[in-house]
Amino acid sequence: MSLIKVHNLTFAYPGSYDNVFDNVSFVLDTDWKLGLIGRNGKGKTTLIKLLMGQYKYSGTITSNVNFSYFPYKIKHPEYLTCDVLQEACPNVQGWQILKEFSKLALTEENYYQPYNQLSNGQQNKALFAALFAGDNNFLLIDEPTNHLDMDTREQVAKYLNTKHGYILVSHDRNFLDSCVDHIVSINKSSIDVCKGNFSSWFEDFSSAQAGKVKKNERLNKEIKRLEMSAMQKAEWSNKKEASVKGAGYFKGYVSHRAAKMMKRSKNVERN
Repeated sequence: MSLIKVHNLTFAYPGSYDNVFDNVSFVLDTDWKLGLIGRNGKGKTTLIKLLMGQYKYSGTITSNVNFSYFPYKIKHPEYLTCDVLQEACPNVQGWQILKEFSKLALTEENYYQPYNQLSNGQQNKALFAALFAGDNNFLLIDEPTNHLDMDTREQVAKYLNTKHGYILVSHDRNFLDSCVDHIVSINKSSIDVCKGNFSSWFEDFSSAQAGKVKKNERLNKEIKRLEMSAMQKAEWSNKKEASVKGAGYFKGYVSHRAAKMMKRSKNVERN
């Protein structure tokens, strides 16, 4: 077991005023089967490329594993599959790859076929076999189910479920559920890591969102109550002020009339 530590990672594309990641930190165990999720454009592929050292960034990324990217870009698809895989994984022996072939319903005949004569599913499975055959490889798997039929998806899912030490990006929720035991979630301002598959993460996420909605509803009700209370107090205050002013005017008016009456009474007495 080893760790991948990301500390205060900050990254923006050249010419952009907005950071894709801003001081995010998290730790991954290299034994985990990780599903990487986030809305489109939030940085899933960017994070993978940062782990592979393809972009300059601020902060630190430390690990002692070899990051391998899937799908590997094939330069000469016309070559024999054995030569293509040897180019992709030069430190892996043929017998190691063939051992993985047997787990993916591939044959030795496929191994010696021209790579471009294999189906899309067979090509993907052959690459997985070579990449997982290597020691100390940590796979960064980006949308492996594209162009695969259901049977091949199931074969790949079962195969991945027997492995450990990878990050998987996929829009196929069922595929994620069958392959991962931890979720890396790219959020608005953070990257969170939690135990479980996509469904358990989504259930927790939905509950949290529902809680936020209820909290916002309570806050809005409280704000309206306070606003109504403030309006009522202002109205009461205005009425009170008016009544006080009115009482003062009336009192002055009565005093003035009383003084006039007293003066008139005294004049009558004099006469």
